[in-house]
Amino acid sequence: MDYSQLITIIGSVFALGYTLYLARFILKKQEGTPEMIEVAEAVRTGARAYLKRQYKGVGAFFSVVFVILLLLSILNYLPIFVPFAFLTGGFFSALSGYIGMTIATRSSARTAFAAKTSLNSALRIAFSAGLVMGLVVVGLALLDISIWYNLLTWFYKNRGYDIEERLRYITSTMICFGMGASAQALFARVGGGIYTKGADVGADLVGKVEAGIPEDDPRNPAVIADNVGDNVGDVAGMGADLYESYTDAIIATMALAYAAGLGLKGVSLPMLIATIGVISSIIGSFLVRAKEEASQANLLRALRRGIYFASILVVIFSYPAVLYLLGYKYKGLYISILSGIIAGVIIGFFTEFFTSDTYPPTKGIAKSALTGHATVIIEGISTGMFSTVAPVLTVVIATICAYVFGGGLYNPSLGLYGIGLAGVGLLSTLGITLATDAYGPVADNAGGNAEMTHQPSFVRQRTDALDALGNTTAATGKGFAIGSAALTALALIAAYKEQILLLGGRLDLSIMNFRVLCGVFIGAMYPFFFCSMALKAVGRAAQQIVQEVRRQFKEIVGLLEGKAKPDYAKAVDICTKSAQKEMLLPSILTVLLPIVVGILLGVDGVVGLLVGALTTGFAVAIMMANSGAAWDNAKKYIEKGNFGGKGTDVHKASITGDTVGDPFKDTAGPSLNILIKLISIVSIVFAGFIVKNSIFK
Repeated sequence: MDYSQLITIIGSVFALGYTLYLARFILKKQEGTPEMIEVAEAVRTGARAYLKRQYKGVGAFFSVVFVILLLLSILNYLPIFVPFAFLTGGFFSALSGYIGMTIATRSSARTAFAAKTSLNSALRIAFSAGLVMGLVVVGLALLDISIWYNLLTWFYKNRGYDIEERLRYITSTMICFGMGASAQALFARVGGGIYTKGADVGADLVGKVEAGIPEDDPRNPAVIADNVGDNVGDVAGMGADLYESYTDAIIATMALAYAAGLGLKGVSLPMLIATIGVISSIIGSFLVRAKEEASQANLLRALRRGIYFASILVVIFSYPAVLYLLGYKYKGLYISILSGIIAGVIIGFFTEFFTSDTYPPTKGIAKSALTGHATVIIEGISTGMFSTVAPVLTVVIATICAYVFGGGLYNPSLGLYGIGLAGVGLLSTLGITLATDAYGPVADNAGGNAEMTHQPSFVRQRTDALDALGNTTAATGKGFAIGSAALTALALIAAYKEQILLLGGRLDLSIMNFRVLCGVFIGAMYPFFFCSMALKAVGRAAQQIVQEVRRQFKEIVGLLEGKAKPDYAKAVDICTKSAQKEMLLPSILTVLLPIVVGILLGVDGVVGLLVGALTTGFAVAIMMANSGAAWDNAKKYIEKGNFGGKGTDVHKASITGDTVGDPFKDTAGPSLNILIKLISIVSIVFAGFIVKNSIFK
């Protein structure tokens, strides 16, 4: 029996079926007053317009790459199915982001209106919207894997290939739809991040700092663009991001199963673990309930219950899954899975510790605002740097455990398969973990809707409680994504090595090999260069928004007095055009980099590139994500009345930290976890071309 065919279909049906139920549950809820509906529709229109324009640009890029891959297939550098796998990977990645964003934009007004009744009602709608995003990602990923696995199995079986040959061609082809997913995710993350943070930073600098009006005030011309950005960056972008993380982890582990000689059952195991995670996430979601006390601790406990229970279920059922498929001889692989799950929990805890205002680090940043803007920046950056220690050591220990207990001491290929399983284990509860992240933008938009439509103060209090928690869970989600990226990238580097050997290439990975060293230097440099491009892009977009908001405050008579309406569409258009223009260069350079390095430095240089990019990219991503979230929550801590509260010089200093942190945590930082995987996958896909055409043979 071919276990893979049944396993992935079950997981996909469960996820997508429950997604449909949740969407209908949300849409049955009342959207609110006519004013609330009007604001929500403006956000929906802006988000749809942005994605429509983005997909046109991305479609052109995919068309060019498809032709290149097709040409390489005709020249026998790649299997003939590779170009088509690339297209479906990008399509499903984009589709998951689009569906998640569509539900999110239809949920914000409903969340705000539900907050008039109770905090728990608002939480259920916002969390359900986030859960749609999470389950769409895992459901479509498993569907994509299922379609390709079944198609390729049928094709190669009819051509007379034996099991070993089939698995070799199947896994090498399926890695390429990971490339499509990663390329789409990078465009979505970079473009969405530039959009959302250009709008956010511009709106804050003129609105809150210069004009002294509240956040989400309807008089601010950039407020709709800011709310649109939350959806295109933090929902559609995050969905595409974690879609590719999920598929890359599963496919890389499938490829390593073939290299480890575990055959069909080894290929089936990561898909079975993923299916267990889907069902566990759905069960865990029923435990997310909150009391009416609008505190971050109360809400955090509600979300933790769901995540921890889902993780416990995966821990319990993974052991019989390993025994059923591989037998008692390979029981150590259960520890590999367990190490990934535990690593995810630990990374989540330390991310919360460094970013939540209930702990000393964020309170310390808030206190540093007493002495000015510069000390806020210094404290925030140093906190982010210090926060890298625990996640990096956690991944190191998880990698060692996964390798050793997986059997790496007597069979290195088996140990590498164990590392891949650790990544799958970490991502197994992605359905509910992503829900706790994606619900944040819904809560944020709900608060904006309540502010713009002048709802009672207790409504904004409840949505602010949800939003404040959203900053912490978003940071936790980013830490989770970055940690999974590290383990997945390790598995992909191992898959690259196996691919080179299968193609008849030779590897000299000695540290004294100058090609390896040169590759390491280039790889270590590239995340900083990439972040520089992303941050500059946000800065340019924000400058345009600042100028536009200032112009409208000056030229529209009665705007600041609330007697006239701003031109929201102009700010939306500025952000859209800027994001589309600025996202192209970083994304294209990332795809080209491993190919150019491979031609100039050979396969050894590419390994160095991957190692350098992984090590620095992982640490820099954590630093940026945690610094940004801590600055944001330090500002919110002051806005609660601490250290003088809103409108004071202390508050203005904290806003400076928040505006610096915005592109850190929502543009540059989260893009790095896609970058390190995309470089790895491009290296694997073009391995045959590099082996035959490199200057260094």
